[in-house]
Amino acid sequence: MTTYFGLAFSANMLPLEACDIHSEVVDITQSLGEIQEAEICLNPSHKATIDVLNPRFGIEVKIPQKAPIVALEPGDVLLVLQVSGLPRLGGDRKEYTPEEIEGADFNLRKFTIS
Repeated sequence: MTTYFGLAFSANMLPLEACDIHSEVVDITQSLGEIQEAEICLNPSHKATIDVLNPRFGIEVKIPQKAPIVALEPGDVLLVLQVSGLPRLGGDRKEYTPEEIEGADFNLRKFTIS
């Protein structure tokens, strides 16, 4: 069994054979230990959002050089931090303001594959 942590879920992560997925919303602060020990599956193109995790929740993760390919198997867990309310960055803007971070919504969803 492997636990992964990322910002997105894709059907491409699922096994080719049939599987069941249990999904639940879990408390971020109560899951910090599990997040810190998880295998990271973050896309480096989301650096600005990843950079928000430490000041907002104390989550420190290394940003991979390239997005990893995740192949979930029965028994695996995927923790997905869903972020909404942050504006798209572009041009010269490379990071969010403290006010934007404070106004965003963050939900942690736990997917268990069986």
